[in-house]
Amino acid sequence: MAFPTRSERRSMSETTATAGDVTARYAETGAERRLTFERTGGAGAGGRSVAIAQNLDGYAMLMVRVGGPDGDEVERYYGLDMALDHAAELLGVAPSELPVPDAAADMGM
Repeated sequence: MAFPTRSERRSMSETTATAGDVTARYAETGAERRLTFERTGGAGAGGRSVAIAQNLDGYAMLMVRVGGPDGDEVERYYGLDMALDHAAELLGVAPSELPVPDAAADMGM
């Protein structure tokens, strides 16, 4: 039986959390840690996706992207709280309404 390589394990690592009409998906790729929020309903924000990304080394600033993990970068932040505030604003919800999987809680500098 073959065990997955380190990069394969990273690409398979994913955690999901849901609160209301917002689903958060945390995943690690070969290069980044990604926290993606999808909003399925709400005032004009249905179907909107916002991602917060950080390099795997964990020392770089967090990037906020509109349109998902591969979307356009709109801002960078040092702390997760500020990145979550911006993501919530883009999704049209309060920051306290964003579910954050435990695996993503330590993102930021």
